[in-house]
Amino acid sequence: MADLILHHYTISPFSEKVRKVLAYKQLDWQSVTVPSIAPKPDVVALTGGYRKTPVLQIGADIYCDSALICDVLEHHQPSPSLSPPSHKGLARVLAQWADTTLFTAAMAYCFQPRGREQLFGHAPPEVGLAFAEDRAKMRGGMPHLRPGDATSAYKSYLRRLASMLEDLPFLVGTAPCLADFAAYAPLWFTRFNVPALAPILDATPNVLDWMDHMAALDHPPVQQLSAEDAVALAAQSTPLPLAADVFQDDHGIPLGSRVSIQAESFGPEASEGELVAATRMHITLRREDGRAGTVHVHFPRIGYVLKAI
Repeated sequence: MADLILHHYTISPFSEKVRKVLAYKQLDWQSVTVPSIAPKPDVVALTGGYRKTPVLQIGADIYCDSALICDVLEHHQPSPSLSPPSHKGLARVLAQWADTTLFTAAMAYCFQPRGREQLFGHAPPEVGLAFAEDRAKMRGGMPHLRPGDATSAYKSYLRRLASMLEDLPFLVGTAPCLADFAAYAPLWFTRFNVPALAPILDATPNVLDWMDHMAALDHPPVQQLSAEDAVALAAQSTPLPLAADVFQDDHGIPLGSRVSIQAESFGPEASEGELVAATRMHITLRREDGRAGTVHVHFPRIGYVLKAI
């Protein structure tokens, strides 16, 4: 397998989700630190527009969205598996809920005034303002939970997680699965990045115990890589061959069409390219970039909108 390069930043919850999967599978990886807000010219050189975090790079193949990244890592190294022996569908549905509903409530809770003060209190005022403006642009017209509503929802979701952990060490069985990594990420952000607000977790001690088990997974990057070097590596590489069965047409858009793809909610920036694959699980665009060369950019089917240009 070619080198795994994770484009991420330290306090990104979805980056922590993928870092823990890499640790669980004991996969060697290289680290590229990206900015937490736009502009992200090196990321966009690889993706064509998509700028959410993290992004996984394998040579000239670029994988967007942590859900797809987890599937890619599972394909490359099936053991230990991210799918429980039974209830595979349940694990995926629970992971999707954690990536969306749980994440939204947790972030709205963490970014109330006390949380923002802890995150940005030692930085110049313009840093916190720039972050807030950046995230407002990424939300677009999405409603934003007020702190009181977010607190109520977060408490309820923590109790539901606690119920799942009453008789099991992990959410869907005796070993971590997709659901555990997805649910852990927003709780990790609360516990380790805004500790002033972390007492909300104390009412669910078995959730804290589960978090301790997840936190113990550790496998740091083998190398730090500059963004410029990662882009240059893409330019020197050739995209991996596409699978023989690459087309499941749900949109009436033939392969070879010029298309755009963007997240259906958070992060509206679109990527454009030639549609070269549309499998059950993901969509692939071929792009030409002046810096990155020919790249294949991959997106999950769920949560993204594909349009012909």
